[in-house]
Amino acid sequence: MAFLKVALRILITAFLSATVSLAHPGLGFGWGIGGSPGGQFGAPPFGLFPQFYQFSCPQADDIVMSILKKAIAKEPRMAASLLRLHFHDCFSQGCDASILLDDSATIASEKNALPNRNSIRGFQVIDEIKAKLEEACPQTVSCADILAMAARGSTVLSGGPSWELPLGRRDSKTASLSSSNKNIPPPNSTLQNLITLFQRQGLDEVDLVALSGGHTIGVARCATFKQRLYNQNGNNLPDLTLENSYYNGLKSVCPKSGGDNNISPLDFGSPVKFDNLYFKLILWGKGLLNSDQVLLTGNVGNTMKLVKAYAEDENLFFKQFAKSMIKMGNISPLTGFKGEVRKNCRVVN
Repeated sequence: MAFLKVALRILITAFLSATVSLAHPGLGFGWGIGGSPGGQFGAPPFGLFPQFYQFSCPQADDIVMSILKKAIAKEPRMAASLLRLHFHDCFSQGCDASILLDDSATIASEKNALPNRNSIRGFQVIDEIKAKLEEACPQTVSCADILAMAARGSTVLSGGPSWELPLGRRDSKTASLSSSNKNIPPPNSTLQNLITLFQRQGLDEVDLVALSGGHTIGVARCATFKQRLYNQNGNNLPDLTLENSYYNGLKSVCPKSGGDNNISPLDFGSPVKFDNLYFKLILWGKGLLNSDQVLLTGNVGNTMKLVKAYAEDENLFFKQFAKSMIKMGNISPLTGFKGEVRKNCRVVN
């Protein structure tokens, strides 16, 4: 009988502790409260914190990493695709896995937005991770957190930095095609346009340059840089900031007519290695997209200084990339009782 009383007391204590941590999960972990861009204070009292699945699904990250290792070994480009998936998700109505929802009677899928159509990928890897997590911990780990974990894991497996990842996002029941079209920075952006779009999400110039460094891995379609080769300013002339031999090489990959789906690496020196060569290439006039090169040539703010600093110091870039990824991952998350934890990332429950 005494044993039962002790056991009951332990259960009650555990329940009360869980209730307190649910009400104030951000306390003591040094993360901003979730619910507003950049994790600003004054938002609802449900935060993101790294230990969110410590008891409910402690093996979550191991499951994510085991599937990522296989997927990236099979196709190294997949790391960049998964990093981009998280980025494009967060820039449209917050980090809520809205980008994963397929078209339905009530959902106009973000997959059909201009920045995503025919280019966003990696959905099958997310599906595989979700299926394994559902086997291990049913209806526990959200699709939004899977995207954040996959982005970090992809960075690490490509040789980049790791970071302590705040978790606890929930999944949206809606998607926003218009938000994707309006808020995801296009590849032909001017520097001022990039700064404005990042500021809209609570991100500053330092975040802009550091997160652009994610282009150290991956490829881009000819359609995204063709304008630079043949008609940069509407005068049928190329972008004069392109280094000459690089320009000639790109023309062979991306003809004036046709070939829109031909691909070129964003960082041709080390396309599957996460490093700071991306910034060195920009200094040499070998940034692929207009949105890459204008970080140096745009003459707004301090982006030129930041490009030079990250080109000189890879460790500085890695540290800031990690900080900026945490900040981006905290854009308007659904927490507490908002949203849901989807059973299948492609459809609402």
